[in-house]
Amino acid sequence: MQFIFTAKGFKDYENLPLNIQALADKQLNFLLKNIRHPSLRAKKYNESENIWQIRISIDYRLYFCIDKDLYVILSITKHPK
Repeated sequence: MQFIFTAKGFKDYENLPLNIQALADKQLNFLLKNIRHPSLRAKKYNESENIWQIRISIDYRLYFCIDKDLYVILSITKHPK
């Protein structure tokens, strides 16, 4: 598997604080190796649109879809509490 960013996903990534970018990098590496890695807490976010969610930190979530052998990074946002 590989991942690519949408324009929005990349913009979201660029606007993250550097420490959160580092956490996102770590979690993306885990995603490439094993979507079921415990720290990701991967789950289907929207079944009808095939959108998944992983945890970057307590405060941030990354949303993506799976297209053949690609993870398409849609957005990275603060998690609403």
